[in-house]
Formats: sequence, structure tokens, C-alpha cells
Amino acid sequence: MIVISQLFNLNGYYSALNQQLAVIYICLIHHLLMKKLILNRIKAVLAEEGKTNKELADQLRVAEPTVSRWCTNTQQPSLEMLFEIAKGLKRDVRDLLVPNK
Repeated sequence: MIVISQLFNLNGYYSALNQQLAVIYICLIHHLLMKKLILNRIKAVLAEEGKTNKELADQLRVAEPTVSRWCTNTQQPSLEMLFEIAKGLKRDVRDLLVPNK
């Protein structure tokens, strides 16, 4: 990973090119962080069912932070786990996914 201070400093001298590269790098990182893909509806379905992350985690025997990452779409469950989640919530697996149309 590029360290921002390395982009700005070339043998003690500031370089316009390095500054431009740093700005592009920062903009790219910002874009990637802001454009989070929402792929699942686990959080919404849990709310509809009146269940908590902890309850789902206990039911699936996974860590609560894992369920939290699924609910925030930071990480996605495997396909097999998605089916287990649907089974545990007594929902169709398609209810857990964001429609693609």
C-alpha cells in the first residue's frame, strides 16, 4: 500500500506530480469507501422478524460481529450460510437478497 507521505515527498522535495498522484489516490479510496454495494437484506429481514443480530448469531453458531458485518454489507455470507440464514428466519432465500432489477 502506498503511504500518502511517500507520494508527497521525493528526496525532501515536493513534486507536483506526486501531489497529483496523492489527490487521485485519495479520491479513489474515497469513492471505493462511499460506494458500498448493498447486496443483502439481512438487516431488514431481521427487523421485519423482530430478531436481533445476537439471536441470529446464536442460532447459526457464529460470532455476533460476523452477523453485524453481514447486516452492514461489509462482508457477505457464503451461499450455504445464506440458505442457513433463510432457514433460521423461516424465509425464502430470495427475501435476503437485493433484487437485481
